[in-house]
Amino acid sequence: MRFAPSPTGPLHIGGIRTALYNYLFAKKHNGDFILRIEDTDQNRYVPGAEDYIIDSLRWCGLQYNEGVGIGGPHAPYRQSERKHLYKQYADALVEKGFAYYAFDTPDELENIRKQLEAQKITFQYNPATRSSMKNSITLNEAEVKRLLLADTPYVIRIKIPEHEEIIVNDIIRGEVRVHSSLMDDKVLYKSDGMPTYHLANVVDDYLMEISHVIRGEEWLPSAPLHVLLYRYFGWESSMPQFAHLPLLLKPEGNGKLSKRDGDRLGFPVFPLQWTDPKSGEISSGYRESGYFPEAFINMLSLLGWHPETEQEIFTIEELIQVFSLERASKSGAKFDPEKAKWFNHQYLITKSNAELAICLKSILIKKDIHVDDDKIEKICGLIKERANLISDLWNQSDYFFVAPDTYDEKTIKKYWKENTPSLLNELKSLLLSLDDFKKETIETAIHRYIEENGLSMGQVMNSWRLTLVGTAKGPGMADIASILGREEVLARMNKALIELK
Repeated sequence: MRFAPSPTGPLHIGGIRTALYNYLFAKKHNGDFILRIEDTDQNRYVPGAEDYIIDSLRWCGLQYNEGVGIGGPHAPYRQSERKHLYKQYADALVEKGFAYYAFDTPDELENIRKQLEAQKITFQYNPATRSSMKNSITLNEAEVKRLLLADTPYVIRIKIPEHEEIIVNDIIRGEVRVHSSLMDDKVLYKSDGMPTYHLANVVDDYLMEISHVIRGEEWLPSAPLHVLLYRYFGWESSMPQFAHLPLLLKPEGNGKLSKRDGDRLGFPVFPLQWTDPKSGEISSGYRESGYFPEAFINMLSLLGWHPETEQEIFTIEELIQVFSLERASKSGAKFDPEKAKWFNHQYLITKSNAELAICLKSILIKKDIHVDDDKIEKICGLIKERANLISDLWNQSDYFFVAPDTYDEKTIKKYWKENTPSLLNELKSLLLSLDDFKKETIETAIHRYIEENGLSMGQVMNSWRLTLVGTAKGPGMADIASILGREEVLARMNKALIELK
């Protein structure tokens, strides 16, 4: 199996899903998972994109057996470093009559395209038009040699057969038939001396002994061309099996999930944060947004594939055991950002308080807040059920570290009554009288106070919470008070009593 992205920008989560399915399939069948960088399109190359791809796979835990950065028996794994290989294969196709030299200039092609568009005809370089173009089919042998010796720019195009049905056998979609009249003579080798995706892809898959190609649905229209290339090279017996995955769809409406959807609805579409090297624009990533890699991978695995059972939470080892392409979907998978948060929550609540404390501590350090590790662990234990993302650990616990400087208006309106100050002053006296400030002691004393004075829990607890937290959020008040400590609790109550007069 190989994952073969192009370094033309950040890796979309659809790309990670493709890598994941390749990884799972390879591991299930005791195969190898290869990373190959397809950088034949030098015009679209983006600095930093290759490192981003590698870092993304590493964060997701998708370790490849061979590929860029680690080498292997099929090195090199960067197509620009394999440039010397492709010309001989393109020339071999020309010699066999399966491809030809085309000397048409870009201007000539554009003029023909405009002429046909004026007649409302879409131009294609194909069996119907190639006989009127400047190529080694229409020119005599001597003229072709003269042009080649003169270093006249040319491309090598595949010669699509006429009146033939090309069959692609797809593991997910079954038999796909495409008539050759719908295909064009695609460029295989460019004038800049680089192969196109089609040639390099097929040659490399053959040389790297790829047995199965799992890729996105957008490559299905190219599959008949690739089948032809395997036939023309005489490699049909070792042609890989194909599986074209369904698209990831936007949460609302129709169409492929894009960065614009993420920007509009406030969720990432990239695994890691990406900074555009030209514009400086920053795109959010799942890692920086507070997702665990294992939750991210679990979520992605179920977008376009489903197990035989209703189980939703899988470790990577479990996924390897149950994954099969036969259970992959033909139709697009609609992305649900809320479901992504749900998956992360399921993983977050299973983490130990010590593990979560490490995450929260890194946030606190950035805010120049330094607190004892034991205290952070206790706080994580109290608030983790309320958190979906790692960043929520701070959002749900900020009041433990920083006293409120404002008080929520809705909470004030609902819970701050005329007798609230007198109740809180009595509560202060009670808290001052306690022998210790442990959770159990505080809880017992307050419950007795409420019962003896004929009060309701809401009358006391909600207004007390407002003074310590600033709003109506958080775990039990005895928990909050015991962690804050008696001195801090009384200081916050005094401050609120002054400001909320």
